[in-house]
Amino acid sequence: ESFRGEIVISRDKARKLKAWKKMEKVFENKEEMTGYITGKVKGGFIATVEGLPCFMPSSQIDVKPLKRFDHLMNTPVKVIATKLDKNRGNVCVSRRAVLEKSKNKEITEALKNIKVNDIIEDAIVKATTDWGIFLDIKGVDALLHVSDLSHGRVKKPADLVSIGQKLKVKITKIDESTNRVSASIKALTEDPYENILEKYKVGETHEGIVTKIMDYGCFVKIEEGIEGLIHNSELDWTNKNIKPNKILSVSQKIKFKIVNIDKETKRISLSYKATLNNPWNKIKEMIGSEVKIKIKNITEKAIFGDLLDLKLTGILHYKEISYQETVDDLKKFKKNDILNVKILEAKDDKIRFSKRALEKDPMDWFSENNKKEGNIITTRIHEVLKTGVKVSVDKEKKLIFTIKKAELAKDAANARPEVFSPGNALDAKITELDLKLRKVKLSVKAAQIDEEKSLIAKFGEGATKSGATLKGIFEKAIGKKNKKEK
Repeated sequence: ESFRGEIVISRDKARKLKAWKKMEKVFENKEEMTGYITGKVKGGFIATVEGLPCFMPSSQIDVKPLKRFDHLMNTPVKVIATKLDKNRGNVCVSRRAVLEKSKNKEITEALKNIKVNDIIEDAIVKATTDWGIFLDIKGVDALLHVSDLSHGRVKKPADLVSIGQKLKVKITKIDESTNRVSASIKALTEDPYENILEKYKVGETHEGIVTKIMDYGCFVKIEEGIEGLIHNSELDWTNKNIKPNKILSVSQKIKFKIVNIDKETKRISLSYKATLNNPWNKIKEMIGSEVKIKIKNITEKAIFGDLLDLKLTGILHYKEISYQETVDDLKKFKKNDILNVKILEAKDDKIRFSKRALEKDPMDWFSENNKKEGNIITTRIHEVLKTGVKVSVDKEKKLIFTIKKAELAKDAANARPEVFSPGNALDAKITELDLKLRKVKLSVKAAQIDEEKSLIAKFGEGATKSGATLKGIFEKAIGKKNKKEK
């Protein structure tokens, strides 16, 4: 009532209430209604349906984004209610749902004329992406995936087709639940990998064209639809990790050797270096020869050098520089120096050099002088240490060995290093001699014991029975010697 007691009525509210009740009914049944787009707001449009203002999001006005929508303003359009909020009195509607519904009906009808394995002569290219091509087949959208374009490798579908072009394809799959259709071009041709093992054999050499260069290797076209991979390790004999673009280039025609064929995974492994001369074969023939190397790098324990002729890298360990086997020898050289060395070994793609092998081995002194383990030799004291003495065996003083303190004398009182002087002669016994390992052990103590045993054996036979002493035996032996000298 008004303040005068009159009944107040509203036709507008009655119309909206009636429209709301109808809206609730059609919302449950998903029925189509006719509405008018009367205005634009943030994020969408205002659509009046049965006198009730509703919100239509921009994404729901059409199946595809529209740049212009003037032709839809204030014109009757079919919509479906997608959301209903009774408390707030809000309704969301969609024109797109109606269009998709009608389109699905059209597609369903059109799909009745298309079957799996059908060959379509006039499929029209609608759009291209990096992963495939969209086609129009008798009014039905179909996808031609990049993997179904060819038996070979395809970089970009756009490089092969253009918009509006007609293609011959084969229907490979129809999903009735989603109305999605898949097509294929490669299904029209025979799989070149079917008879691959009859055409090509492992170990054969063929020609091909480089189609693609990657960080890990190069792809080579063997024939239409068949490609193989040359891995980095198969590009160069001297460098397994070389960058492919430093060896080969796209469109280059090359020879290659087949390393492996996997028919199931359709992968072929190739080798480019197998068609080139293998420098490692030549190196094996040069073992023991004198060669020149250029120093590439010097580390804490070795020199790495490149062979001047073959461009292969080998190692010269500090123990192979001289027979003294001292790490200080490395300080005598610098990068880019040229050295004469001997090839000792070439195994598992590794080369070992030796500089000292070009010189005479001082250890040959033992064999040249017929000295063996157990012999007593005369040495010269080279240096006196706290723990023993260093002695030289040969005149050139190239063979220097250490006699430990405990081996300097039989009696501990005489085994003091300080009682010896450089240049003094010293008889020592060879207690260990290994020419291969270059291991020599000398002992003055052992030489004295051997000399004592010899004197006892010569002059002290029966000495125990007669009561003779070791002192008497030695005096007797020395006395006889003095008489001879006189």
